[in-house]
Formats: sequence, structure tokens, C-alpha cells
Amino acid sequence: MKDQQLLRYSRQIMLPDFDIDGQQRLLKSSVLIVGLGGLGCPVAIYLASSGVGKLVLADFDEVELSNLQRQIAHGSGDIGRPKVESARDAIAALNPDTEVSCINEKLDAQGLESVIEQVDLVVDACDNFSTRFAINRACVKHKKPLVSGAAIRSEGQVIVFDSREQNSPCYRCLYSDAVSDENLSCSESGVIAPLVGVIGSLQAMAAVKLLSGFGDPANGKLLVFDGKYQEFRNLTVTKDPDCPVCGI
Repeated sequence: MKDQQLLRYSRQIMLPDFDIDGQQRLLKSSVLIVGLGGLGCPVAIYLASSGVGKLVLADFDEVELSNLQRQIAHGSGDIGRPKVESARDAIAALNPDTEVSCINEKLDAQGLESVIEQVDLVVDACDNFSTRFAINRACVKHKKPLVSGAAIRSEGQVIVFDSREQNSPCYRCLYSDAVSDENLSCSESGVIAPLVGVIGSLQAMAAVKLLSGFGDPANGKLLVFDGKYQEFRNLTVTKDPDCPVCGI
């Protein structure tokens, strides 16, 4: 590790359970972030600032004025630009040592599998169930840890699924494929701005822990946050033996 890196990450390295070994693991790791909206923006910013070596950013949308209320990697000057390019530039300004690859297209199931196979961890920051299910299937198939987050109105949730663990549940254990995307969009239901920062930061924290070996990975623990009443709840999701994706 270079002297400048030791200085940049010194506040993490000084943690006894993290140390230089944890930082080295982060520097050698790669993460796919699917969605560079309200959740994906803080995830990308905090993973880059923490020292993740490579980020793969996947999104096919362009920045709009209504995004700027909550999508903190984009600015007024980015309106009309691809979100992946705007986020890439924000990351480069923050930490030029983080390598960034951009996928400015909607990935189908095959495309997701191809990318997920090449990374160490996946962060699901998208806003539709069909993509979430496809991400989950690919993560289970290739045994990649998945950090899933969602936020709408004033409520959000975060959960880790680590298919490297034999008894780990997966996203399909939590939600059946009968669920609908109706009212899932912020444009339809609204969202309070700081909520996505809270949930995205929790996703970034979960990813850092998994990649560095720091703390409890909280596999299968669903953390639910109600921003309106400032309440957190923890629920445990168990593996469904009849799950069509991960069931035995």
C-alpha cells in the first residue's frame, strides 16, 4: 500500500478489527452496483471513499431535474447525461484510485450473469422486481454475496444474502415472483430525500463488512427503517427449502 493510501484510509486502518489487512482486501475487491439513483449514488460514493478497488456501474437512465432532490452523485450540470457517467466523474473527483467501469444499457438476465460472474459482490439498488429477481438468480448461481436495498415514501430496508453460505436464504425466499412493481416507483409514490441516503449508506456498510471481513455480515437479517417515526426493526429471513432458486 502506498503512503498516500495509508494516509487516505488511516481512520479505517486504525480500527483493530479492520487494520491494514481489511483495507488491502477492499483495495483488491470489485463490486457491481445496479442502479445509480437514490440508493446507488451513496453506495457508489461510500464504496469509493472506503477504498474499494473497482466499481462497475450499471444504469441506462439519464439525469433529470427531479432526480437531484435525492441522487447525490449528480448535479445540475449533469442533467441529460447518462447517470453512470455522472457518477463516474463524481467518484473520480473523490478517489481517482478507484477504477470505474460503466454499463450504460439495460442488462438482460444473460448480461447480468456475465458481469456478476466477474465481480466479488453485487449491490442491488434498482427499482423493479424483475431486475431484482434476475440479479438474485445470477448471484445464487455464481455464489456471489448480494446486498439488496429498497426505499419508498419514508420507509426502507436492507438485507444481505450470501449464497456462499449453505443455509443462506436468497431474495426469492423473501419475495415470491407474484409481487408487482405497482407503486414501487418514487415518481408514483414519492420519497423523502434523506431516506435513500440512510438506506444506501447501510448498503455500503454491509458491502464493506463483507469485502473486508469486518464485523458481522448479517446474512439473512432484514433491517427495516421507518423514517417518519425514526424506528428500526430487525427480522430474520430463513432459507425456504422449496425456493425455486436456492432450495435444496
